[in-house]
Amino acid sequence: MKTITKILGAALLLTFAISASAQNGWNWGEQVDVAKEKNVLYTDALKAKNYQAAVAPLNWLLTNTPDLNPSIYINGIKVYEGLAEKATDPAKKEQYIQKALELHDKRMEVYPEDEADIIDRKATFAYKFYGKNKAKYPYLYDLYSQAFEANGADMNSGNLVAYMLVVYKHRVAGGPLSDEDVINHYSSISEALNEQKGRVTGDKKKRYDKMLDQVDKILTATKVEISCDFVEEKLGPKLDQGNDLNMAKKIFGLMLKGKCLDSPLALKAAGIVQENEPTYGVAKFMAQKNAQDGNDTQAIEFFQEAAGLTDDNSEKAEMYVSIARIQMKNGQKPTARNSARRALSFDPSYSDAYKVIGDLYMSSFNDCKEEQSQVKDRAVFIAAYNEYRKAGNSASMAAAKAQFPSIEDIFNEGMEEGQSITVGCWINVTIALERRPAN
Repeated sequence: MKTITKILGAALLLTFAISASAQNGWNWGEQVDVAKEKNVLYTDALKAKNYQAAVAPLNWLLTNTPDLNPSIYINGIKVYEGLAEKATDPAKKEQYIQKALELHDKRMEVYPEDEADIIDRKATFAYKFYGKNKAKYPYLYDLYSQAFEANGADMNSGNLVAYMLVVYKHRVAGGPLSDEDVINHYSSISEALNEQKGRVTGDKKKRYDKMLDQVDKILTATKVEISCDFVEEKLGPKLDQGNDLNMAKKIFGLMLKGKCLDSPLALKAAGIVQENEPTYGVAKFMAQKNAQDGNDTQAIEFFQEAAGLTDDNSEKAEMYVSIARIQMKNGQKPTARNSARRALSFDPSYSDAYKVIGDLYMSSFNDCKEEQSQVKDRAVFIAAYNEYRKAGNSASMAAAKAQFPSIEDIFNEGMEEGQSITVGCWINVTIALERRPAN
């Protein structure tokens, strides 16, 4: 009876020990002491970069305690990666690489909840060794496609750029990728990078801008034909099936790259993008397109929307100057000046705003002249000159100065240079009287 009690007690203690080990993330199996010894042996060898010495104890753990802890796979990959880097025999090198890739797969099998992260890491590892191996391009393409399918916009940003490189290499090496396949990959990768860019702030965005530029350059190097007809014929009908945001983003991005922005499809796609994910750049495009098409009311609305979507004061100023130009074209001079002054409230150095105000004054001679005093009527050109000077526009300054009142007019009306005069009409500014240069 005592013997049975002792056996049961020992079994319970072992059960508790195993349970405790499993609870703290380590499952030592039935041979706890041996497993712990093997773990120390291989990790010490790894730290010393004695990769060959790490193989035997590591393999014992992989065979006997496959669910010991994720570290045996993480470190095991490091062991075989180190062996592969040092190997001079190509066959041995390939053997070590394959072993490391198998450890990625085994880790996914044992810890399926981490599959997305592991396959992402597997892609990074594979590209390191196979990125210049033409025979492996199909394998890399399949692996990166699987990694992207598992991770989407959560894929490692460096891997997203590498994915586009893999698409390029596979295509150039004769892989069965059509123009549309390449464009689809490019669009998906660009969208993922843009989504990640939206998660960061400040200077971190510049890193994503560089990666997006790299992806653009890779697409160009792939020599895919991005014609307006291709986008309209292949992708346009898909947008007609519904307001698909991702399809709209893809179409707009490709039309931007293919310089197809005059197409009605570009405006339609941009409208869907702006409705769902408003940005300064798309709002500006829609404003400019509407202005070009003579839809002034819509253009002004989008210019105002764009100004509200940027923190850059120069960009805000640019939008309000664009509004001022539309209003000036439509003869709304006081309103146009208000818009130009609004631009200057954001950026006092924005020269185009002063140029617009100068143009408004310059074109107001016939509107404002009273034909009672040449000097007072022509003072409007001095007001224009003052604005052109602030803009630093020498050509416009010269044109305005040529219309100043003559010295004879000033003398005959009993006035003198430097005298303050208020320009009336809607302009209502005070200027210092100046004469027209002598011919």
